Amino acid sequence: MSISPSVAEHRADAPSSLNLAVLTVSDTRTTATDSSGALIVQLAEAAGHRIIARAIVPDEPEDQRAFFEAQSRPGPGEPDVHAILVTGGTGISPRDRTFETVSALLTRPLPGFGELFRMLSYAEIGPACILSRAVGGLMGRTVLLVMPGSRAAVELAMTKIILPELPHLVHEARKA
Repeated sequence: MSISPSVAEHRADAPSSLNLAVLTVSDTRTTATDSSGALIVQLAEAAGHRIIARAIVPDEPEDQRAFFEAQSRPGPGEPDVHAILVTGGTGISPRDRTFETVSALLTRPLPGFGELFRMLSYAEIGPACILSRAVGGLMGRTVLLVMPGSRAAVELAMTKIILPELPHLVHEARKA
């Protein structure tokens, strides 16, 4: 895939290292069993980014909102979080409410994130990709991207979409 000169120019102006927060939404995972959250951390750090915060919260909208708000409004002396990467809670079971929670907080949705994720996912899992409600956008100036909870979905989203484009996305989101 070739990149247009204007996109390449914009990417060149983007920061190479970002401050990230990672959230796993799950009623059952612990730090020891959260392989999807661990993969986000591993891939992000290998790409030169810093993990400022990492948490696991249950499938409860209030807990998710509290994490998002805390990360998007750092206190005095705390580092600014450029992006929040989330895994879990994107399915269609009654407990999966991450899509609704995040969608309500987005000030600028990025429909292309979910669309591209499902398109790429289709090549790997077929029509079951429609069960994914991956979503992303801006919450103020903070990038917020939500991936499904499976390790394979995280690897796909991180390697094919997020890591290649996140610095550029943050750069554009932070323009004055």
